[in-house]
Amino acid sequence: MTTQLPLSPPPESADEGRGDRPPGWLSKLLGPLLLLAPAGVWLLLLLVVPTVMILELSLIPGFRPGTGTVSPYGLGNFLTIFQPLYLRVIARSILFAVLCTLFCLLLGFPVAYWIAILSPRRWRNLLLVSFVLPLWTSSLLRSYAWITILRPSGVLNGVLGLVGAPRVDILNTQLSVMIGLVYNFLPYMVLILYASLEKLDLRLLEAAADLGATPREGFVKVTVPQTLPGIAAGCLLVFITSLGDFVVPELLGGASSMTMARLIYNQFLGATRNWGFGSALSMILILAVSVSIALLLKYGDRDVEKTV
Repeated sequence: MTTQLPLSPPPESADEGRGDRPPGWLSKLLGPLLLLAPAGVWLLLLLVVPTVMILELSLIPGFRPGTGTVSPYGLGNFLTIFQPLYLRVIARSILFAVLCTLFCLLLGFPVAYWIAILSPRRWRNLLLVSFVLPLWTSSLLRSYAWITILRPSGVLNGVLGLVGAPRVDILNTQLSVMIGLVYNFLPYMVLILYASLEKLDLRLLEAAADLGATPREGFVKVTVPQTLPGIAAGCLLVFITSLGDFVVPELLGGASSMTMARLIYNQFLGATRNWGFGSALSMILILAVSVSIALLLKYGDRDVEKTV
């Protein structure tokens, strides 16, 4: 009597074992797409599409809403920018942004250095929060606070009157705009510089001192190269945000403080209502910001060891 062994089922082929699963390359592609989909849709609807619409409007010379007439596409709006009046506005905006960046760097670096290096460690978080506390309020409220300080009957002239000093009238001037810009963007510079200085290797400063370097030489040859990426990031962030700021020039500046942001506002919501020219100005501002971001990506993350 012979016993028959149970027959084992035939092995499944590779294709049958996969069933309905997608190929491996497709799974690897779908995974990142699903993760990026929410942010991608958000950027597409709120950044890419509006930018394309602004670009289209900028190519329609003299476009005004409600007129019912549309001119052929052309570069007339961009050519209008080269008029001396508008070139002065653009130059003034760039000058404000550059000066604001320089003052924020000169004022913010010592503060960030003191908080990150010289202050007691247990107080650093409290000191940092105290310095950036104004950011918890709106920039609109901060600008109105400076109006209260700088107006002819404000706090500044009240203090000057108490000490017998002459009164000053700097509200609605370029100086008041610069004060407001530096005050608003200085905390951002301090935050970025603090994050960079906190990672500073103090052993390099000790080694430089042992080799005979003076404190000034140690600062120039060790501290600055080590924190150069943070300096670049802070400067570009302040430059970009101050270049497109609207609230401070509008509230603290007069007619002599016209900037690109105010000019764009006037083209869209002011009396001129020239959306085509306003779109062209917006594209120039977007281009300037894009170039600044490209410089940040190229030079902001350079290897620190190459600069030491």
